[in-house]
Amino acid sequence: MRSMKNLWPLLALLLWLPATADESNAAEAFLEEAFHGKVPEPAMVWLSGERKQAVARILGHNYPALRIRYWRSDQRSAWILEETGKEQPITIGVIVNDGTLERIKVLAFRESRGGEIRYPFFTDQFKGIGIDDRQELNRHIDGISGATLSVTAMKKVAALALYLDSITGKQDVQTAP
Repeated sequence: MRSMKNLWPLLALLLWLPATADESNAAEAFLEEAFHGKVPEPAMVWLSGERKQAVARILGHNYPALRIRYWRSDQRSAWILEETGKEQPITIGVIVNDGTLERIKVLAFRESRGGEIRYPFFTDQFKGIGIDDRQELNRHIDGISGATLSVTAMKKVAALALYLDSITGKQDVQTAP
């Protein structure tokens, strides 16, 4: 019985590793698709001062890091961001082209409810959306019954990616080492 107790942590690790690999593969595939197989080098946008406050206003809380990685080629940028739904983080990929949202995709959904946000009937609403002067989405997004927190998370991520796209190329933005 003692040897079984020692195997549980190993078993848990083995079950966790494929999920982590799947999430990484989803992000890589998203970037490949976003840039037609020619993924640019990542860059960083630093969050400080007014920029940090704007991000906190968009999300309703402070961002958990000092910088955010993104990829840019000409007028197209790609962002892989996380926001908590009800209890777990949702990993979302966003493509912004010429200041408007071109595509949004759930790359990893870890919640027990609200998974409907993954489907085109919901994500297609975001195509062509932008932000106003208050960094809020400039068009209404219909919700999904039973998925309110997941919908809210996706709307926040969309607004955040659009805001960050609008400030990239300015001071405190650099290519990742």
